[in-house]
Amino acid sequence: MIDLQPVLTSLTQRLKNVSESAALDAQVLLAAVIERPRSWVMAHPEARLTPQQEAILKEKLARLEKGEPLPYVLGCWEFYGLEFEVSPAALIPRPETELMVDAALNWLRSRSKACLMVDVGAGTGCITVALAVQAKNLAVIVADISLDALRLAQRNIRRHALQERAFCVQADLIPAIGAPYDLICANLPYIPTATLQELPISRWEPWQALDGGADGLQAIRRLLEQAPRALGPGGLALLEIEANQGEAVQILARTAFPQAEIQLTQDLAGRDRLISIQT
Repeated sequence: MIDLQPVLTSLTQRLKNVSESAALDAQVLLAAVIERPRSWVMAHPEARLTPQQEAILKEKLARLEKGEPLPYVLGCWEFYGLEFEVSPAALIPRPETELMVDAALNWLRSRSKACLMVDVGAGTGCITVALAVQAKNLAVIVADISLDALRLAQRNIRRHALQERAFCVQADLIPAIGAPYDLICANLPYIPTATLQELPISRWEPWQALDGGADGLQAIRRLLEQAPRALGPGGLALLEIEANQGEAVQILARTAFPQAEIQLTQDLAGRDRLISIQT
């Protein structure tokens, strides 16, 4: 059996070839393998791996060294303080998407009545779950064109005991359920095809969830054509965008909603990230 400290040192060194946060990734990986918190790993350098744990670590390290993202190797990832199952069926939840959750929660807290939301392009269901955990008066239609993504979202909904308020529907963008939505949240594919072809993530994460067409706006443009019929009076639509799409999406949003209040918000890195449409 091997002590954790030399294992951690070796992992960090090997992961430097594939990660900009090698030390952190090594700690997270080792913690997952021994099923302990990362803080425990750091506090117990004298602890030892069992032979079985060594074998599991070797297999996961090999996957990382081939470039597979750490969340897929672990099979779970944190978003908005909650843990989610992840798989190549859907995008890995990212910190910048928490901006949408913050905006939606601020709006929901100003509402006294029950609200109906649609989560368009739901993927893992992380937006739905993060909002429904906080907002008890929220019901959600969880929409994705991918059945595999919907199955993943359903598992995450059950994981957080929200199946009585979150319902999965296979749909190309906004499902027509016969009632207006109070809130639309959409994290759609927005990377231009030519750009995506050059990105490492295109090897691992689902192309369908990333490819926004020639200008990156194909899905967003179609959503904004549907949204005026789907969003009820006094409703809110939130769209995550790519950093250089702010002006273009604002123009599309004003065309679709000429009377609405439209706002562009930057993420923590100062990049355009969220379009809000308040009717």
